[in-house]
Amino acid sequence: TQEVPSGHNPEDYVTRRVFAEAHDGEKVPVTLLYRKDTKLDGSAPCLLYGYGAYGITIPAGFNTNCLSLADRGFVYAIAHIRGGKDKGFSWYEDGKMEKKVNTFKDFISAADHLVRQGFTAYDRIIAEGGSAGGMLMGAVANMAPEKFAGIIAAVPFVDVLNTMLDDTLPLTPPEWPEWGNPITDAEAFATIRAYSPYDNVTAQDYPALFALAATVTVVRVQDDLEGRATAALRRAGAVGVTVSFRGQDARVECGVPVADPRALAALVAAEHGVRSVRLADTCGGPRTVPTDVDASSAVDAPATSGTTP
Repeated sequence: TQEVPSGHNPEDYVTRRVFAEAHDGEKVPVTLLYRKDTKLDGSAPCLLYGYGAYGITIPAGFNTNCLSLADRGFVYAIAHIRGGKDKGFSWYEDGKMEKKVNTFKDFISAADHLVRQGFTAYDRIIAEGGSAGGMLMGAVANMAPEKFAGIIAAVPFVDVLNTMLDDTLPLTPPEWPEWGNPITDAEAFATIRAYSPYDNVTAQDYPALFALAATVTVVRVQDDLEGRATAALRRAGAVGVTVSFRGQDARVECGVPVADPRALAALVAAEHGVRSVRLADTCGGPRTVPTDVDASSAVDAPATSGTTP
């Protein structure tokens, strides 16, 4: 039993399982949590989470982390996409190797279904995923940027092709059964090249992007992948925010100056428990903000301007 210190009344919330039709007719499970008084007329913001790799099943159990969003009017959604074992082993096999693109298309189909059913709208959806789920974020940003208002990519594995081509990296050979070996297999090379987020950045309007950089504790993701991907996005005219860490300090870089840099720094400090947050001059800085600022001011902070919808 989990205790919610601020109090919790289960009767205030609704949990549902809906099924989104994928591009090939498969039914993708989507778990939903929202308050009973949330209007389902397309006006609610939505956080749509996905992973879809290594056969990992995303549980739909009770999680106190979701309640704050639900209490603020969000629809919290988990897309149980292919690449996991949410619907059995075949669900995993249909989302790996040459079938990896199913993972990304399933996630987009989940977003489409939520919009069609009135749970949210495209300009109200924030997508979130980390590590291999961060690859998912990069892929859907390239494939369907108009369907997301923002994307949170935590330690994203976005330079898939170059990583799988470098067999001197200790974790590359063990990863070949998941993605394919582009060194010896021309079809695997073409498949990965077609979806690898870093290799498919184009000059288009991207959603707002919040990328959390890897640290030495994330052993599957090189600590420079996010920097290379963010640089590619900026060269293509995209707007983004990159957060990197050194000890108890965080550094934030922005694609364009933000309307309220202090609120952004407060949000980063609150989310990651760091001692201080330094904003690069690209955010309207430079300035260093201690963690004793009011993070609540960041909740309704104005969005960044530029090409971001």
